[in-house]
This record gives sequence, C-alpha cells and structure tokens, in this order.
Amino acid sequence: MRTIAIIAAACATVATVLILIRGSSGEASAGQAAAGSSLHGSGHSTTTGVSGRAQSGPQPVTEVDKTFLVKVRQAGLWEIPAGRLAQTHASSDAVRRAGLHLIDGHSKLDQLVREDAKILGVALPDQATPEQQGFVEQLENAHGDEFDRLFANLLRASHGKIFATIGEVRAATQNDLIRRHARQANQTVLDHLEVLEDTGLVDSATFKEVEAAVTPQ
Repeated sequence: MRTIAIIAAACATVATVLILIRGSSGEASAGQAAAGSSLHGSGHSTTTGVSGRAQSGPQPVTEVDKTFLVKVRQAGLWEIPAGRLAQTHASSDAVRRAGLHLIDGHSKLDQLVREDAKILGVALPDQATPEQQGFVEQLENAHGDEFDRLFANLLRASHGKIFATIGEVRAATQNDLIRRHARQANQTVLDHLEVLEDTGLVDSATFKEVEAAVTPQ
C-alpha cells in the first residue's frame, strides 16, 4: 500500500507539471495572436516609411494647401525687399535688426516653398500682390523715423494675419509636406512678430486691424 501511494503521488506531480507547461504555451500563443491582430487587423497596408507611419498612397493637396503656398511665396516677394530697405532707410537699430530677420527668415521659406510647390505641382507667382507692391513703394519713399514706424506697423499687420492662417492650414491639411511647411512658417513668423514688437513702434490700431481680420465673421 505504501508503494502504491508513492506511485500515485509521483503521477499527480507529473500531471501538475504538464498542466502548467500547457497553460504557459497557451498564454504565449494568445499573446502572439493578439499582437498580430493589433498590427494587421485593421485591413490597411502595414508597409511603413522612414517616419514609421503607414503609407497610404498619394496624399491630397487641397485648394487651401495651394493657396497657403502661394501666400508664403508672395510674402517673401515683398518682405525680403522691405527688410533690405530697413538697412538703408531706417534710423532705429531695432528696425534694422527686424529687417535682417525678415531677409533671413523669408529667404529660407522662399527656397522651401519653391521646392514643395515643385513636388506638389503647384504654380507659384513671380510677383507680390498689387497691395504688397504698394507697401514696398511706401517704404521706398520714407526715411528715418517715418520709415521706422511705417515699417513696424505694415509688417506687424501682415505677419499677424498670416500667423492665423498658418494655424488653420496646419490643423486641417492631410499632406505631410504642407504640415512641414506650416511648422517652419509658424516658427519664422513668430520670430518676426517678436522682433517687430521689440521695436516699440507698433500702434494699438495695428493690433485692432489684425484682430478684425482674423476674427470669424
């Protein structure tokens, strides 16, 4: 009887070990199946690019995206000349400094916008708008303190309006190139807003003009 009891106990131990092994294998299989489901269960392609995001074919370029690129191009076409005029017409070091920021920032943005437009097949203008050309003419005819105040207010108004547009484009676009461009434009315009405000010449009327322009009707 003692021998039978020992054999029975040994058999029970072996059975317990087998149950534990099978249970662990089942959990591992279930975990692998769940992982596979999370990776492939959506039904979309799982091929990823360098960014790690799923590639889903050509990305749309909306009319808003195209208009954004055109506006960035046109901004550079008049604000770079305005920045150059600040170096010869301004009496304030702060205004000359702001002009240098405009030249540097918009030169980089202009190169980027031409590259992106070529990739996306968007036609860009070679001239600023008539209104913007008028701004440059006003600046050409002003000198000293008059130039300083005109420069600070014209450029602060322009940058304030486009700053709001950049946020709208970045929030809605489905195109990675436009997202990248909006991010760069946002950083550049924010820098220009700050150096223009640092001149201490921006009037309250300019802020009200921008507020009226960006407030939804």
